[in-house]
Amino acid sequence: MLDIRGLEKRFFIHAIGRQVDALRRVDLAVGPGEHVVLVGASGAGKSTLLKCVWRSCLPTAGEVLLRRADGTVVDLARADDRTMVELRDEQLGYVSQFLGADQRRSVHDVVVRSALKRGLAGDEAGDAAAGALRQVGLGEELWATRPVVLSGGEQQRVNLAIGTLRPPGLLLLDEPVASLDATNREAVLELIAGVARTGVSVLSVFHDLDAVRRLATRVVLLEAGRVAAEGEPGEILEHMGVLR
Repeated sequence: MLDIRGLEKRFFIHAIGRQVDALRRVDLAVGPGEHVVLVGASGAGKSTLLKCVWRSCLPTAGEVLLRRADGTVVDLARADDRTMVELRDEQLGYVSQFLGADQRRSVHDVVVRSALKRGLAGDEAGDAAAGALRQVGLGEELWATRPVVLSGGEQQRVNLAIGTLRPPGLLLLDEPVASLDATNREAVLELIAGVARTGVSVLSVFHDLDAVRRLATRVVLLEAGRVAAEGEPGEILEHMGVLR
């Protein structure tokens, strides 16, 4: 589904006059139905890698090859903006720690509009949006409000409703349970596990090690922008010194 080859991302921080190599020749593949979790210290390049796939960050070098539903392959590192819009509507989903939805619309309208972009129409889009919001545990009393008035955890659940609505071919998750209480965390972990069981490929970032153990089919450890190790969850967590 996804094949990343020699991915590099460099930033120049003008305030300190210094270049930062966020990603250094990263090679990584994600197969159909596989859930690959990125782990590592803060600043290791995990979120930057996701943003390069989503293309909110333009890679400096390398290839990000995505297999489309029709079997053709597109290099996301070089795709034009129109192609990226189409892919985000049809095949890519991205759940970040921060809500990027239109703050002028209601929560329900935001999710309905995402359903329409995914090819659903009319009442079907409305029903799908309602189902997605219920699945992430967001009460109906909040559906008519604007996202800006929600708490961080509630906004994160709106993101999850959008990202898992009519699941895409590849779902990108950046700390999707970081702001959730124990009850909603459990519901969201079950939701993510269920999405993966339908054959959706998932590439995620988690600091929650229990979530890594439960969800990952493979774990990739990033250190200073490079792949330091990859393998089964227990193997990599032991490598990190988490398991004794």
